[in-house]
Amino acid sequence: MSPMMIELLLDAFIETLIMVGVSGVIGAGLGIPLGVLLVATGPKHILPNKAVNKIVGTVANIIRSTPFIILLVAIIPFTRFVVGTSIGTPAAIVPLSLIAIPFVGRLVESSIREVDAGLIEAAQAMGATPFQIVVKVLLPEAMPSIIAGLTITVVSLINYSAMAGAVGGGGLGDLGIRYGYQRFQPEVMAAVIVILIILVQAVQTTGDWLAVKLNKRKIQ
Repeated sequence: MSPMMIELLLDAFIETLIMVGVSGVIGAGLGIPLGVLLVATGPKHILPNKAVNKIVGTVANIIRSTPFIILLVAIIPFTRFVVGTSIGTPAAIVPLSLIAIPFVGRLVESSIREVDAGLIEAAQAMGATPFQIVVKVLLPEAMPSIIAGLTITVVSLINYSAMAGAVGGGGLGDLGIRYGYQRFQPEVMAAVIVILIILVQAVQTTGDWLAVKLNKRKIQ
């Protein structure tokens, strides 16, 4: 493989890291509060509100049920409005973030629902406010499971980022399509696949380690 191609692979790898990193942070930053909201506004919970729960849940389901490649194309006008372009790494971050938010939200919702109801009742009996219950009971208790969910999200974003390359989203997927497929360079496609596998394995291993570590702390 030529030095120029190695440089292109390195640039594409960095673009993928940026896409996944930024969209992952946005997804976690907005998805975790979304998950908390879905749980808290549920029936017989700390802030029951049927209307809010139904509306937020429906919007999350609509986004989650839309295939990513369709969402990628459907929101091109919105993407262009937000970042000023519909191609390249900045443009790919918009749909990646949008798909990550409800994905994280539903995973966080599932994690928080596993928290022992007795802990919530005990906190309420001691006069804790809903905010205190969320910050001091729900999130700490559910954190190992939330970390596992965020790991799944990041792995999914890596896959989606490669898919974004099909429409000029940049990153390893774009490089694989342009050189590996369109220019018949199988060694480039193989290199892209190997890098993606290593990246996914690194993320999964780190996420599993962190989830176990946090779970041990909780037990202690």
